[in-house]
Amino acid sequence: MPATERAIELALTAAQAAADKKAEDIVVLDVADRMAITDAFVVTSAPNERQVMAIVDAIEERLAQLPEKAKPVRREGERGGRWVLLDYVDIVVHVQHTEEREFYSLDRLWKDCPVIEFVDRDLPAPA
Repeated sequence: MPATERAIELALTAAQAAADKKAEDIVVLDVADRMAITDAFVVTSAPNERQVMAIVDAIEERLAQLPEKAKPVRREGERGGRWVLLDYVDIVVHVQHTEEREFYSLDRLWKDCPVIEFVDRDLPAPA
């Protein structure tokens, strides 16, 4: 069963919040068929710890502003700012330092999962 509409809405909202803070390489994965505990992963990265934390804060703020407010049930890794995980039950957001992203390669681990298309609304439309 694919990700729910709610999970897709949360994931795309989180992805846009990350993009607004200049996150790099944003990927949204539908993991619903592979995991019983969540429907989607949002994976993104930043080149330094300060930007990782800014992205995390922006995602939390944006999801809390939704009509059906979303708050993470768990937030891990914030102390080091190298890999922060936000668990919203329907989605799990991974904001990683670029080095951690390359080393752990979550994209490769979950490559068999369908990608949920995300297009940054601030990027110009392709010609």
